[in-house]
Amino acid sequence: MQKKSLIPSTWQVPEEFRDRLGRRIGRQRVMVAEGHLLLVLRAPPEPDEETRAGRLFWRDPGGEWKSTDHGTGPNCISKHLASYEEAVDKLEHLEMQSNTGGTSPLQVDDYFVLLESLLPLHRSTTHQYQVFQEARKAIPEDRDLINFRDRSYDLDRQTQLLYSSTKNTLDFDIARRAEQQARASHKMATAAHRLNLMAGFFFPIATLSAVFGVNMVHGWENQPGPIPFLVMIGVGLMGGVFLTLILQQPFSEDREKP
Repeated sequence: MQKKSLIPSTWQVPEEFRDRLGRRIGRQRVMVAEGHLLLVLRAPPEPDEETRAGRLFWRDPGGEWKSTDHGTGPNCISKHLASYEEAVDKLEHLEMQSNTGGTSPLQVDDYFVLLESLLPLHRSTTHQYQVFQEARKAIPEDRDLINFRDRSYDLDRQTQLLYSSTKNTLDFDIARRAEQQARASHKMATAAHRLNLMAGFFFPIATLSAVFGVNMVHGWENQPGPIPFLVMIGVGLMGGVFLTLILQQPFSEDREKP
């Protein structure tokens, strides 16, 4: 019974290649035997993708290229690398949108989504560069492999820098938000402390007035409404504004801070 192989049956490759490939593509790697070269690569990762699509590129001893996805000739690998370059450009555009303050800058959740897309792309480009580097060493006389290796290195470098930049921007944004929350918490704690001081200052008077039932005769109780009521409301509002201005003033130790 003939074993099912991922390599097309029309490819005249050494049997060793078919034996080394299982039912799945597995990791990206290079195979060399009898002057033949087989590159096992993967397509650019897609969002929420559970199974990555694989791509095979075969170079025969005569220097002819064939692929499972992009036809024949050296251009098939160029198309493969171009798909990675397109994916990197899309993510770079999203990252630049936040740094340049676009119409809709990225939020924290968007950064996490961007990092989730960047991480598998960076990992894939790194392994892909290693594959082309090994292929270049296996067939040093092939000038096309030099160009493919250099392009794959550029992709690896781009994704690495883009991932680092996005991660640093996210960390800075998180730190800035944490500082803002710390300042807001400090202001709330300061206001609460001042209110506690005021409550403690007036607590004895309020307690004694409640115990002894202080009810002074001031003459306003016999005045016709609503003038006494409106005066009381006005005085209360003015007192509230005055207390708000006092609570908004910084403590003496806060004034000393730069």
